[in-house]
Amino acid sequence: MAYTIAEKILMRASGSKKVEPGEIVNARVDVAMSHDNAALVSKVFGEIGVPKVWDPSRIVIPIDHRVPANNIKTAEGHMKIRNFVKKQGIKHFYDIKEGVCHQIMPEHGHVLPGQLIVGTDSHTTTYGAFGAFSTGIGATEMAAVWATGELWLKVPETFKITLDGDMKEHVFSKDVILQIIGDLTAEGANYKSIEYYGEAVDAMSVGSRMTITNMSMEMGAKSAIMVPDQKVFDYLKTRSDEKYTVVKADGGAKYEKELTYDVSKIGPKVACPHAVDNVKDVRDVAGTEVHQAVLGSCTNGRVEDFKAGARMLAGRNIHSNVRLIVAPASRQVYLEAMEEGLIQRFVKAGAVVINPGCGPCLGAHEGILAKGENCISSTNRNFQGRMGDTESNIYLASPATVVASAVAGVITDPREGSTW
Repeated sequence: MAYTIAEKILMRASGSKKVEPGEIVNARVDVAMSHDNAALVSKVFGEIGVPKVWDPSRIVIPIDHRVPANNIKTAEGHMKIRNFVKKQGIKHFYDIKEGVCHQIMPEHGHVLPGQLIVGTDSHTTTYGAFGAFSTGIGATEMAAVWATGELWLKVPETFKITLDGDMKEHVFSKDVILQIIGDLTAEGANYKSIEYYGEAVDAMSVGSRMTITNMSMEMGAKSAIMVPDQKVFDYLKTRSDEKYTVVKADGGAKYEKELTYDVSKIGPKVACPHAVDNVKDVRDVAGTEVHQAVLGSCTNGRVEDFKAGARMLAGRNIHSNVRLIVAPASRQVYLEAMEEGLIQRFVKAGAVVINPGCGPCLGAHEGILAKGENCISSTNRNFQGRMGDTESNIYLASPATVVASAVAGVITDPREGSTW
């Protein structure tokens, strides 16, 4: 039989000789990640009655959602996590200084090709950019993983999406994935594994690939996987000494759906309120007033994103009516951005740079919107009330579109807002 990547990884993880879509397998987990919700997971774990986690070296806990703590309840949750980590001897714990979980997981070598990775966050699909089967699970499921190292998973059907052609200037992987989500809709890939191929994928940086696998969840994907290449190998070799096996689909593997895109025909996109699949060409909404702009998150908070945004500044300042919030995805990103002078450029232009973390993406304690305000953001969700008042609006776009709009004071096509 011929198998897809997801099928082969789940077959290996479950010790099965064959699998098929729809089958339930009992899979051994390679890495388990929980962020702030580790406080809840630890509570459920305590109720199971198992004294020790199955493997403290394979559990990763970053605190990233509400950092620093924004209220007493959050502070108490963080304290519970720190105490649990010490008691259990969890080796890979990252406190509030380190950044967003989906950035620091690969940065610190916790993601490798061929692995089965689960996380108590829906955007755990991000790690598929490195050839892993990675997916989000609930707190109760994670407590069981902590206790046993195993989890029941249904083998998903697979979509094959090929991205051909060259992206035009001022078009980014964020625009490409928004186009795909708009076409497939928010439920168009429910519980599917997506395999991405094509010359456009090959040309993308590791960070750009992470943007696509991160946001694949917004069309319901269970996992989103790219076959790792030399760019990925070079990224990993300075971060992990652990051996890994690259998993590729067999010739003749069966796909439920196959789609092909010519990315040269895709222009800058915007996901309009209040759904990620409400995607339009940026020119269709150009001129919409902007009150806040956000550059950051696990989707687009890397150095390459800051560079794309900084090019839109070109010596200009942020519009007087706009609050531009810059949130580095990690401490490493923050340091590199400072070394390259990017942070200084944003600060001098009038932006507010905050600590690494989820920040305004959650609307938890930073960058909250008032009634009637509009925000253009490089984050991954624009649900009603996600960033503040339920009568505020979030538009999702690439870093270039975000900063071009912050400079102009209205949503602006980066091709028209650029001076380079």
